[in-house]
Amino acid sequence: MRPSKRAPDAMRKVTLERAVARYAEGSCLVTFGETKVLCTASLEERGPPWLRGSGKGWITAEYSMLPRATHERTRREVNSGKPSGRTQEIQRLIGRSLRAVTNLPAIGEKQISIDCDVLQADGGTRTAAITGAWVALHECFSWMRARSIISVDPLRDHVAAVSCGIYKGTPVLDLEYVEDSAADTDANFVMTGKGGIVEVQGTAEQEPFSEEQFLELLRLARGGISELVALQKQTIA
Repeated sequence: MRPSKRAPDAMRKVTLERAVARYAEGSCLVTFGETKVLCTASLEERGPPWLRGSGKGWITAEYSMLPRATHERTRREVNSGKPSGRTQEIQRLIGRSLRAVTNLPAIGEKQISIDCDVLQADGGTRTAAITGAWVALHECFSWMRARSIISVDPLRDHVAAVSCGIYKGTPVLDLEYVEDSAADTDANFVMTGKGGIVEVQGTAEQEPFSEEQFLELLRLARGGISELVALQKQTIA
């Protein structure tokens, strides 16, 4: 039995609320159970210098966790002079995930900066961030089209992410912290609305997992991401 009493293939309650930040071109407050992440998308008139003259735009991401997002206060990373390795890994993952479904030349030589700030953490912050960031990015592109900054929607597909793991010998979907911290295996799946795989991160914390177990985790992830994409579509409708 899972601590939450959920079935192995059941997601936590997920909500996506768009247009929550007044000044951002796009925004979304995403919740996966008790995990809450604020995602904003900001249009910058210039792309990165290394893309100058290419006619192509760029999407980058920053991720941070507020000091009291967890049980004990953590120092702001800005005070340490640089982001941690975990933070850099997550923000690169968010950027890669969004770029995978975006027609970058359609943006022109501009940059969209996605900020994902974890307000409260209970497992799955990176997967929630990716799922909410897509909505914020969609809102930003809608804002740009309404002002004739771009003429077509650069988004080619949806992208969402979910965690899976083996908890007490059972493959389960969408781990909360108490499961994640005790899981034999945990994995994060990033997939598109059409079912394409963008990225898979999987680690055996204790015993190595089998190919059969991996395929069961993939099956669970596909079901969860299908639900998330349906919610994204409902949110932007």
